[in-house]
Amino acid sequence: MQLSAHPVAVRIRAVLPAVGEIVWAVGSLWMSSTLLHNWADPEGYWRETDALAYALIAAVYLPLVLRRRHPLAVMVSTGLWVGTYFTLGYYHVVAVCGMFTALYTAASLRPRRMSLRCAAATLAVLLWGTRLAEPGGVAISAAFVTVATVVCWVAGDGSRRLRELTRQLRLEQEEKARRAVTEERIQIARELHDVIAHHVSVISVQTGLAGYVFSSDPPTARRALDTIGDSAREALAEMRRMLVVLREEDPARAAAQAAQADPGASRASGASGLGRLDELVRRVGEAGVPVDVRITGTAYDLPPGIDLCAYRVVQEALTNVIKHAPDARTTVRVHYAADEVRVRVKDDGSGRPRPRPAAAMRKTAGQGLIGMRERATIYHGTVTAEPAPEGGFEVSLRVPVPRAGRGA
Repeated sequence: MQLSAHPVAVRIRAVLPAVGEIVWAVGSLWMSSTLLHNWADPEGYWRETDALAYALIAAVYLPLVLRRRHPLAVMVSTGLWVGTYFTLGYYHVVAVCGMFTALYTAASLRPRRMSLRCAAATLAVLLWGTRLAEPGGVAISAAFVTVATVVCWVAGDGSRRLRELTRQLRLEQEEKARRAVTEERIQIARELHDVIAHHVSVISVQTGLAGYVFSSDPPTARRALDTIGDSAREALAEMRRMLVVLREEDPARAAAQAAQADPGASRASGASGLGRLDELVRRVGEAGVPVDVRITGTAYDLPPGIDLCAYRVVQEALTNVIKHAPDARTTVRVHYAADEVRVRVKDDGSGRPRPRPAAAMRKTAGQGLIGMRERATIYHGTVTAEPAPEGGFEVSLRVPVPRAGRGA
């Protein structure tokens, strides 16, 4: 579940770019005006600085505040004012920075074909300004503005390409995550289908038994009918959860809806669950990972879906130990509380990655942390996976167990 950012933080992040643009534009204007005011011209190469010069410098730099919102318009405006400034013969160096800034912004925010035209226009304007250079410095000024123009365009175009690649990568990652969630939900739905099929089989058998002994053995028939009722409620509850998994896009809403389903009372014998934990630990031990299992609290029958959820989380966590820390000492803790079951899988991080044995462990149904969280979310549980304070890695699961779901 994603937590929404604080409104103040959202406003600050929205305002910071605009503040940065204002600071940049005003700072550039101040530095250029200061340089223009203090630059000595004993030989009289440039036109004397007057109010019009400062007005033109302001017209060059102040529109840069809007350069990211309207890069082409700012580019055209900057080019016109810089060209006017050069044509009137004012000291040319102070206007160059504004032109380069506008070019970089256009190259970073607009397609390459358009930014190349901007680069050509920038070079033309700046070459026009090199005529104002001191005698003997025209060639050097022309070479400088040419190289600087190429560098600014390449830097801006590279920024644009990097941003596009980053956006594409983010979209691919989001799509991959969506596919993983979809595949995991389909797998969960298949497993829930198996649970439901078990209950339907129980109902079928118990119905036949009740019909057979209805007259000759009423107590047995009554117990069979009670079993039929329990199995039917559990099957309906699991079916509701399955439909939520397949239809709901919002995991939080799915959890709320799934939590409303009656967990039932019986346990699906034969399905994967904590009852098969010893078998799982033995298989992991054969892969070279020593596992210590401790069960605390008074064990009781869990609803089939919750039992399967806990088993799959342990399975996925132990698989990750095999992949990333195959020699680490690992502990599995299962605690049965009055209204919840808690599972913790922790390794001490002492192992180092090594090739996974061929017969290490069969492929698990989950998709890493995504699969764990999807399973826990269905039953209104939570999963945390993080480095342990004392070293290693720890995966914890907490799932509420409705009292009606506990067997005798």
